[in-house]
Amino acid sequence: MGGLVAGAVANVLDYVWYQFIMAADMEVLVQRLGLNRAVVESAGMFATWTIVDLLYGVLLVWTYAAFRPRCGPGPATAVCAALVPFAAVTMFMYAYAAMGIFVMTAFVKATAFFLITSTAAALAGAAVYKEAG
Repeated sequence: MGGLVAGAVANVLDYVWYQFIMAADMEVLVQRLGLNRAVVESAGMFATWTIVDLLYGVLLVWTYAAFRPRCGPGPATAVCAALVPFAAVTMFMYAYAAMGIFVMTAFVKATAFFLITSTAAALAGAAVYKEAG
């Protein structure tokens, strides 16, 4: 249940961020990369990102569950657990930005928000997480 809660939080935050706050940056990337706008804005792509966020939420809470025996339950552990997948994704995205696939300013903005999203999602998921048994 915690993973689904975390995924739902990530999904809502990502939707707001990319549809409103980073809309201009996304437009630049769509044009720069020659992406098909119909595909980018399609229901299928919306469904894909919804599933990705839900799976990311499960990964966040799984990481939190793995940290609990060593670090104890609570918000500090959830934040530490959020940093692991955040760091992994950020390293790969930085490499894409360094290659010129992504605009560096968009990478920096997206990374800052991704940190907020990861932390909020992990905190929400950890708040409802219960050990089996």
